[in-house]
Formats: sequence, structure tokens, C-alpha cells
Amino acid sequence: MSQRVSDEEVRHAAMLSRLKLTDEQIHHFAVQLSDIVGYVDKLAELDVEGVEPMAHAAELTNVLREDVPQGGLTVEQALANSPETYEGHFRVIKVLGEGSGA
Repeated sequence: MSQRVSDEEVRHAAMLSRLKLTDEQIHHFAVQLSDIVGYVDKLAELDVEGVEPMAHAAELTNVLREDVPQGGLTVEQALANSPETYEGHFRVIKVLGEGSGA
């Protein structure tokens, strides 16, 4: 570990994040963050000359098609599998407000 993250730095980050941490948690995170910083420092030692930057480790290719407008479902088709309907709409139980049954 080349750079240790102090308990005070973790306390400060926790305060900015509005997290309430115990002293034990603060020390635990300080050790973990120090390990992470050490690992990043280790990665910085690598020779990446000639290596192209990439956003993803695997070769990705988007499969695109022409964006052609198509017809949608009719009201009857959309409601066909609904357990309950009411005047051409989906009928669902009330989940907000008075009488929600909660």
C-alpha cells in the first residue's frame, strides 16, 4: 500500500454522504479504501504504450435496424389478457389514498 486512507478522510466522506458510521466501520472502510488505492497504484505501473482505450473488455457490436413506424395494438388486443377491464381501460386495485386496503 503506497497511500493509506486515514480514518479522518473516511469520516469526512461519510459526513459529505450523510452516513452515520461507527468507529469500527470507519476503520474497516479506511483499510478497504487503502487497499483499493494501492491496487490502482499498482495498475498505474503497467506499460500501456500502444494499447487503445476501450469502454468494454469484450468486442461489442450494436445490431441496428431501420426505424420504421409500425401499427400498434388495438384497444381490444391490448386488453385481451387483462383480468379486469372497465370501459376500455385496464382495471386495477387502488393503491394510493383512502380505501387502498393497506
